[in-house]
Amino acid sequence: MYKTITFPIEIEDKSNYLQLMEKCSKMFNEYVDWAFDNKNYSKSDVHNTLYFKTREKYPEIPSALIQSTRDVALEAVKRSKFKTERPRKKTYSAIRYDKRSMTLSGTYLTFCNIGKRVKINLHVPDFFKPVFNTWNFKGGVICYNSKTKQFYAKLSFEMEDPPKCDDPEVIGIDRGIYNIVTLSNGTILNAKQYKQLKRKYFYNRRMIAAKVTPSAKRKLKKLSQKEKRLSTDQNHCISKFIANQKCGTFVVEDLTHIRKQVKTKSKRANHMLNTWSFSQLEFFLTYKATALGKSVVKIDPRYTSQKCSCCGDINKSNRYKSHYKCNTCGFTCHADLNAAINIRDAYLRTLSITKKSIEQAVVNQPIVSTSNKVIVRYKP
Repeated sequence: MYKTITFPIEIEDKSNYLQLMEKCSKMFNEYVDWAFDNKNYSKSDVHNTLYFKTREKYPEIPSALIQSTRDVALEAVKRSKFKTERPRKKTYSAIRYDKRSMTLSGTYLTFCNIGKRVKINLHVPDFFKPVFNTWNFKGGVICYNSKTKQFYAKLSFEMEDPPKCDDPEVIGIDRGIYNIVTLSNGTILNAKQYKQLKRKYFYNRRMIAAKVTPSAKRKLKKLSQKEKRLSTDQNHCISKFIANQKCGTFVVEDLTHIRKQVKTKSKRANHMLNTWSFSQLEFFLTYKATALGKSVVKIDPRYTSQKCSCCGDINKSNRYKSHYKCNTCGFTCHADLNAAINIRDAYLRTLSITKKSIEQAVVNQPIVSTSNKVIVRYKP
């Protein structure tokens, strides 16, 4: 399990380090050009061809940074598989460090630069001290915000996976726009107050954007950043609340292509759907649940809102807004709660089918004997 912590830092000789960033960006682009020209992203081939030439061209840059820049460039090329345009780095792009080029002793951080190493004593909040004391330091990234003229150190730590939670309880999670989260145990977290703030920001943005002045553009940027922080804070709070629920497994719907699949004629509905941060909430829940030894699984979301969790009847007319009433068995329930129960039951159904098929495979599979050994091909 990995965790990344970001710290604002102050570098005394800023111009020297900005010069290093600029040269590393040029190296990155040169490695990318070589890889595209030769249709080759092998690190060993690039190293044998360009390492000594690069050392002669940039003698002041430490060799560890040359190799890390090469690795970052070739990894970017490998991701594209030569199917997109050549990836490029801006003038002051981030620099990746490993344990050779960056060291951390307690709260004392040092990393390579042109000439002497940069040495910084970090101010670590009490919340992150257990991570510094017990987790293994793996490396980091130094980045620069050209607008605020601020450097940041993103430090990466690794810890062994925690023991798996033995709680057999399973909770289904239905995510929505009106009710942010509905759990199969009956908990509903609505978004009434959050939606009011979103409408307020949307109205303010529209009024300010109509003025079309430089100060209006600056104000729009501030509003967008404030709204983004609000959404992130809410998702952190909700994911923490869910992760601390008494259960071992959380089941969510796979909403990967939801924005492409759901299209409405209403501009308001489309705006709400496009500003829906369901992916961030899922990401926060996944890493927080993993830290507690719990798991998050995905299921197919089809018909989870139309299906009756009591009799299994699927009918679109059963649901009207937040009310659900089955026309077959008469079961009534909150629509989102009914969907959360269906999500949970769908996962439990796959578990029972998988277990049954494995047991059937064990029964039907002949035992193969080799000399004095007995090999069973499948185990339940």
